[in-house]
Amino acid sequence: MESIDFNPFFLSLKLGFVTTVLLFFIGIPLGYFIAYSKVRFKSVFEALIALPLVLPPTVLGFYLLLLFNKRGLLGSLWEKISGHQLAFHFEGLVAASLIFSLPFMVHPLISGFKSVDRSLIEASYTLGKTKLQTLFRVILPNMKPSIITGIVLTFAHTIGEFGVVLIVGGNIEGETKVVSIAIYDAVESLDYASAHIYSAILIAISFFTLLTVYILNKRFEV
Repeated sequence: MESIDFNPFFLSLKLGFVTTVLLFFIGIPLGYFIAYSKVRFKSVFEALIALPLVLPPTVLGFYLLLLFNKRGLLGSLWEKISGHQLAFHFEGLVAASLIFSLPFMVHPLISGFKSVDRSLIEASYTLGKTKLQTLFRVILPNMKPSIITGIVLTFAHTIGEFGVVLIVGGNIEGETKVVSIAIYDAVESLDYASAHIYSAILIAISFFTLLTVYILNKRFEV
């Protein structure tokens, strides 16, 4: 067994944190729109958001790779801005994570928005509050369990993803080699002892992340 490299864990945690923060600010307006809007063809938006749940990671990763490489639309644009393509860089992992983890943030938020008593919202409007004031002072405080669920599930799913990460990011030490890739490397080289350690630590992180959801949500139960 070779010595365990903890850099993949730090990289995975960094990826999970950045993705979760960005998706929270993306998910709030998206969830609000889907929960309260009566626009036609809203189901199309819902289907697009849920698509990563049913697409094989290899399919999603393949098309993201085409989009993120130096000849792709986003990859070429990012290269002009930063000097390098999105694919095979940490920024590419973040961009891919925003897509494949999107439903894990948005779906709990939609449920949360729909669970808020409509009379509370109407009362806020009656008191002269704007929609933005109502959102921050009435709606969001009354959907804390859904917010916590979205945050934790997004984080847990991001740090555990393998297929999309491997195709979009490859296996670059210190740049895109997250813990799921480190496990794959260990298994491929028949270093099962290292694979056991990496896997056990990842299981522990995932378990305590999910446990946090149940503990915090129980505190908010009426």
